[in-house]
Amino acid sequence: MPNETDESMLRRFRKQVAKAGTMSLIRRKRWHVPKSELRRIQKKKAVRRMRRRQAAATRRR
Repeated sequence: MPNETDESMLRRFRKQVAKAGTMSLIRRKRWHVPKSELRRIQKKKAVRRMRRRQAAATRRR
């Protein structure tokens, strides 16, 4: 944008980076995680997701 201030340009850039998921990808790939550890983390996240969904379902009733 030709008449854009530095602050608004930086704000727009940060929004685009957040929307694209670039920072989360960088954080995830910062260190090497073995496959066994990755599977353990994924299973833990899945259990947490299921518990949240079950809790939400019981609250709706």
